[in-house]
Amino acid sequence: MAHESANAMAGQARQRFQETEQDRITRESGKFSEFEVDMPVLANRFQSYNFKDNISSYLGSRNPFGVQVDPKKDAVWLFDNTAFQNRMGRWKAEFVAAYFVKNSGKDLGEIVAWISDKIGMTDDENVKATIASRVQPLLDAILTAHFVTIDLQGVNVKLGPSGRDGISADELAVPGHDYKDGEAITSKAINADATPLNTIFASPKGWAVISDIDDTIKKTMTSSPIGILTTTFAEEPEPIKGMPELYKHLSQKLNTPPFWYLSASPYNLYPFLRQFRETYYPPGTLILREASWMNLAGFLVNLTQGTEGYKVDRMQKIHEQFPKRKFICIGDSTQADPEAYGEAYRQYANWIGAIYIRKVTGVSEMDEGKKNSPERFENAFKGVPKSVWYVFTDPSELYAKVDALGSP
Repeated sequence: MAHESANAMAGQARQRFQETEQDRITRESGKFSEFEVDMPVLANRFQSYNFKDNISSYLGSRNPFGVQVDPKKDAVWLFDNTAFQNRMGRWKAEFVAAYFVKNSGKDLGEIVAWISDKIGMTDDENVKATIASRVQPLLDAILTAHFVTIDLQGVNVKLGPSGRDGISADELAVPGHDYKDGEAITSKAINADATPLNTIFASPKGWAVISDIDDTIKKTMTSSPIGILTTTFAEEPEPIKGMPELYKHLSQKLNTPPFWYLSASPYNLYPFLRQFRETYYPPGTLILREASWMNLAGFLVNLTQGTEGYKVDRMQKIHEQFPKRKFICIGDSTQADPEAYGEAYRQYANWIGAIYIRKVTGVSEMDEGKKNSPERFENAFKGVPKSVWYVFTDPSELYAKVDALGSP
């Protein structure tokens, strides 16, 4: 199999969000670049059916030549979302869908063999089967210039067509006006092989939560290339001890606030992460990185470079929809959560009511001296009152702080 250099992967990751000092520390201490050099390249995932789809996909949702998905050939993931009210009180939400050609991925056997060898599981057939099912979404060709129709409260609504990245994003009005804060509805696709999507309604005011996923609520070992491969592709996902109970307490104490789970993981992991969230944590919107140039080396780059800029960018969009909500931001010390949350606070001081950072320890590839140093946190939260941010080791430390938050 052919290989690409780590430098090429890093260049793609930096196209939009610049590498930061925290990214550099993570990658150098974990020797990511050295590891990525030998990672296999996946087959070309830009395999639309014809020349017309490839060309017209540059028009995105304005594409007049979009084609309805075929349930026999195509698969669609409909992402859960959160509805907001505009100035007129009308409910709206962004409907995001990802489109794939079913079972079109190539080199699955070789990829499974490579991963199982790296993590030392070459003789375990059950593990290999798990790896195959998790890797398949990274291999399947994305589907451009296609659309899907959903039943949205009795109204047929078209989503798409998909753009160059195989994703469509449409901000649409939700039929009806009498929705209550915290209410949820389910929408399904019409004549398509697609996941259902849940829409949660959130009123303009009240508490809300933005949470990181990897090493904040889920064990991922983002400081270790082998750790990431093992926890993502081979093992059953494991929640961080005490965090499911804390999030249940947050939900109960703060009157069922809306949750956003903001991760640097690629959207290819959506079904895997959605199932994990459904098992352990309150419902909410998963925000994942768009990375359709994906390959295995790119998967690691995606998780470890440009994360601060990416997260600030997504938080700015949440602020546009919910400027009057008061947010609690929860993350960890492995990557750039402190820096991203600190920057968001400096941009929207009255918007963020609390920042909680989990201090991660015990990962051999992590430079704990730099990642967990008091100086790092002081710099990240420069200009943020100390009453707002707190670094914790055990989630039990946060119960009293949550109880003391009061009304937003």
